[in-house]
Amino acid sequence: MILILGGTTEGRIAVQVADSAGSPYFYSTRGEGQSIECHNGRHITGAMDAGAMASFCEENGIRLLVDAAHPFAALLHSTVAEVSDRLGIPAVRLERIYPSEEELDGVVWCDGYADAITRLESAGVEKLLALTGVQTIAALKPWWDHHECIFRILNREESLKIAEDHGIDRSSLAFWDEDSDAGIIQKYHPQAILTKESGRTGGFMEKYEAARGAGIPLYVVRRPTLPEGFITVTGKNGLRKAIERLVPGFFPLRSGFTTGACATAASKAALLALLGRPVGDTVKITFPDGESLALPVESYEISTGSASATVIKDAGDDPDVTNGRAIVATVAFSTGPGIHFLQGEGVGRVTLPGLGLPVGGPAINKVPREMITRELSSIYDGGLDVTISVPGGRELAQKTFNPKLGVVDGISIIGTSGIVMPFSSEAFVDAIRKEMEVAVAIGCSHIVINSGAKSEAFLKSRFPELPPQAFIHYGNYIGETLRIAAGMHIPEVTMGIMIGKAVKLAEGHLDTHSRSVVMNRDFLKSLASDAGCSDAALEIIGGMSLARELWKGLPESDSRLFFDALLERCRRVCSRAFQSEGFAGKFEILLMDEEGNTILS
Repeated sequence: MILILGGTTEGRIAVQVADSAGSPYFYSTRGEGQSIECHNGRHITGAMDAGAMASFCEENGIRLLVDAAHPFAALLHSTVAEVSDRLGIPAVRLERIYPSEEELDGVVWCDGYADAITRLESAGVEKLLALTGVQTIAALKPWWDHHECIFRILNREESLKIAEDHGIDRSSLAFWDEDSDAGIIQKYHPQAILTKESGRTGGFMEKYEAARGAGIPLYVVRRPTLPEGFITVTGKNGLRKAIERLVPGFFPLRSGFTTGACATAASKAALLALLGRPVGDTVKITFPDGESLALPVESYEISTGSASATVIKDAGDDPDVTNGRAIVATVAFSTGPGIHFLQGEGVGRVTLPGLGLPVGGPAINKVPREMITRELSSIYDGGLDVTISVPGGRELAQKTFNPKLGVVDGISIIGTSGIVMPFSSEAFVDAIRKEMEVAVAIGCSHIVINSGAKSEAFLKSRFPELPPQAFIHYGNYIGETLRIAAGMHIPEVTMGIMIGKAVKLAEGHLDTHSRSVVMNRDFLKSLASDAGCSDAALEIIGGMSLARELWKGLPESDSRLFFDALLERCRRVCSRAFQSEGFAGKFEILLMDEEGNTILS
C-alpha cells in the first residue's frame, strides 16, 4: 500500500502512475479543492500532523510515502520526512523540474518573504503585483501595509474569505481565470512582480517571460530546501521506477530502458572517462520529456585518444531481444566539429531510404542521436566520434523487423521516449510506421497488411510481384495500421484477415488483442439473424467456443449469407480508419481460412 500526498499537478501525475498498476493506494489532499478521480485509489482529505500520519500508515500497512505536494509546502515535507524516519518507511519526493538560475536573466532572487520585502524597499518599488497566492498575504503584510499591492488569487469562496479576513480590498485582487500574466501586467501596470520558484509545471516560465516582455523586474522567492532522506524523482518514469524498486509487486510488470537510452548513458560515461572526470556506478541522463534518470554503468576503459563504456540493457519485463545485452559506446576526439556517429559491431547499417537516416550510415535513430548529442555537448564543445556497438547484434537482428526495413549487419538503436513499457503497443505501432515509410520510399504503391507470419506467407503467394517490404504485420493494431496508411496516402491497401480477428473487427474493435476484446457470440447471432440465417445456424453459433468453428459448423445454406455479412461489417469498420481529408485509396479485405485459402474478398 502506498500513501501519496498531493493536491498539485505532481499529485495528478502520481495518481496517473499509481492507477496504471491496478493496485490499491491512498491519495491525500489537505482540502477538497482538487477535483480528481482515482480509479484504483482512495482519495482522503484533511491535514495530518506527524502523529496522525504515522498512525494512518501503521493502520493501513503503508510501505511507501510519495510526497507530491507543492514545493512550498514546507510543513508537509518535514512531516513526511519525520514519519519516514520514525517508521522506517521510504519516502519519494516527486519534484518539479526547475530552470537553473543561470538560464534566467535579470531575476532578483530572495531567500524568503522578509528578504523580498527588504529588496523591494531598497529598490524603491511602490506598486507590486504578487503572484504568490492567497496564503502569502499574511507574510507580505509589512509590505502592503505601506505600499500598493495587487494579489492574484483563485476566484473561489475560500480564497476570497482569506483575503477579506486580512483586510484586502476587492479592487486589489486579480484572478487566475480572468487574465493571462501579460494581461494582468497591462491592466495594473506594476513596477515589479513577485512570484515563487514554482518550477516549469507551476507556470514559472510564463511569469518570467511576461515580466521580460513588460520590461519590469521579477523578484523570485526561492523554494525551501527539502529535508534529508527523500529519494527525489522528477517525473512519471522516475516515480514508477522508484515504486518498482521499493514496493515490489505493486506493478505486475517492470518497465525498462530503450537501447537509445542505454547508448546515451554509455556515451556520456565514455566521454567523462575520456575527459578524466569521475565516472560513478550510475550516469544521469535527460530523457525527451525533460525528466532525468540514472542508468547503471557496467564498466569503462580508457585508451589513447578514446574511451569506452558499457551499459547492460534492462528491458524490464518486456520480451525484448536485446534484454541483458551489452550496449557499448566508444567516444574519441575528432578533428571536425560536432558529433559524428559511426557503426560498431552488431549495429545495423541503413541500405534503404525512408527511415530518416543517411543510407550507408549506422542505424541509430533520430531520438537517440538527439539524446546523445545533447548529453555530450553539455560537457564538451569540441568534435567527437561516437561508435555504438552491440556484441551479438548481427544474430539478434534476425529476430527483429530490420531485414524488412533494409537494415543489415545488426540491430537498430531505437526509442522515442527512452523508456520501455512492458509489452509496449507504442513500440509495435512505431515499427509499423517505419516499415510503411520504407515501403513508400522504395516506391511501393500497394501495401498488403496481415496479422503475422502465417497469413503473410499465404499473401505473398497471392501477390508474388510485390517486394518483401510491401507486406506489413498489423498484429492486433488494425486501426493504427490503417490510419498510418491513410496518413501516408497509400494508393492501395489489401488486408488479409483470419476468422478469429474478423469476428472482433466486425463488431467494431480495431484493436483485436484478447486483453481488449473476446469473441461475442451474441453479436454473431445478431449478425447471422440480420443476414437471414436459419434458427439452426443461430443455435450452432450460440454453442461455439472458438471462432474457427464457424468454417465447418454452419449449415451450407447459411454459410455464404453469414460470411458475406461478416465481411461487409469488417469493410464498414475499416473504412472509418482508412481515410484522411482529401484522400480516398483503394481498400480490399481478404478473409482467409486456416489453410490460407481466400474464402471471400
